[in-house]
Amino acid sequence: MELFDIDWAQVSYNLTRLAIAYILALPIAWNREREVRSAGLRTFPLVAVASCGFMLQGMSVLDTTDAESRVMYGIITGIGFIGGGAILKDRGNVSGTATAASIWSTGAVGTAVAWQRYEIAVLLSLLNFLTLSIGGILKKSIVHEKENSEANE
Repeated sequence: MELFDIDWAQVSYNLTRLAIAYILALPIAWNREREVRSAGLRTFPLVAVASCGFMLQGMSVLDTTDAESRVMYGIITGIGFIGGGAILKDRGNVSGTATAASIWSTGAVGTAVAWQRYEIAVLLSLLNFLTLSIGGILKKSIVHEKENSEANE
């Protein structure tokens, strides 16, 4: 009797899904890292891979969609808790909300990959990346415009 009975086809199946979740999280992570945020190139891929891993485990050991939905519920709640830690409040200023929302969205990327709903995972990753990229540019433009108008008063 072997200590480990490894199903290599299952290893390949899971590795493919985990790799896709990891890759789809990278553009979001890159954006947050470039913007020098508290969560970046390490956090986002780990969130995507972990949520995908939890779903893959749930899908493989649980035999009802009700049980699988409880696993997803736990993932959503847990990732929300992690995201909440990224939000900082200092003297009336709040920062980190985009990072927190991105962490939550990246978790959805991971669960979508686990369910082989790649179209959802790709769209989530793309929308998250575009929102952070374009939204960041627009936000800087608005802040710059506001600072200029206040300086001219």
